[in-house]
Amino acid sequence: MKLQKKAELLKQKLLNLGPVLPGSISEQWNICGTRGCQCKDPKNPKKHGPYCQLSFSVGGRSSSMFIKKEDITEARKRVRRYQEFKKLTTELVGVYVDLIREEGFGRTKE
Repeated sequence: MKLQKKAELLKQKLLNLGPVLPGSISEQWNICGTRGCQCKDPKNPKKHGPYCQLSFSVGGRSSSMFIKKEDITEARKRVRRYQEFKKLTTELVGVYVDLIREEGFGRTKE
């Protein structure tokens, strides 16, 4: 496949991905501040949860957010799409490098 055509195909795949989310999703279990709560039982504590949490970095800044139970399926899809996004962009950059090697800077389209 010609490099220019491969670049166009990769860009189309990127456009068709849909919303993405960086990071990873984990389950969290918490202990509350209420005296006498079952989560503080010395013999058989029962922590509150699970709560799903997305941890991520954007622009060098780390953050996290809790995800509602009804949104967890969509959030997981978006995290998977982000992995695909990273793969496609890496591949696209590689194609652009190959194009420069083949055609030089002044002869490539774009």
